[in-house]
Amino acid sequence: MSECCSIKASALPAAVMSCPACGNRSKQVDILTVKSLVRHLPFGMGAAQYYFCEADACSVVYFPSNPQAPTFQQKDLLVRVGVKEKHDPIPVCYCFGVTRRDLIEEVQETGKSTLTERIKGEVKAGNCACEVKNPSGKCCLGDVTRVVQEAQKSANGVPASG
Repeated sequence: MSECCSIKASALPAAVMSCPACGNRSKQVDILTVKSLVRHLPFGMGAAQYYFCEADACSVVYFPSNPQAPTFQQKDLLVRVGVKEKHDPIPVCYCFGVTRRDLIEEVQETGKSTLTERIKGEVKAGNCACEVKNPSGKCCLGDVTRVVQEAQKSANGVPASG
């Protein structure tokens, strides 16, 4: 292959970058996610790789690899960013409208979560759209499982971590 057609490693965006506001290590997010969830995209928004900052104390949600491209904060999004929220309703599953409170209440009432299995079934059936509904652009099942495990520990008298 000629050199002009090869991809130089330095030309690829980093998989992880530090948030310019808080320094949190942040992972890439697809531009489709950014475009789907930002309330008003600026005219002339150039192409840039974006990163999702999940630090709960940081107002930045998306920041670009290119410092000339816009950064987006919580107030710029159409949805609440669950990992940054402190007050209910705190979204955990964006596709099916499941909140942290829904999961905790179910575990408190029954000792387990059927919501987790229902979400898994919907994901398996191809009925999710995490890439355009979840601010992280990723599947929510890891977050759902974590919340359920914390709720089960709390229900069993084990102090919650975090």
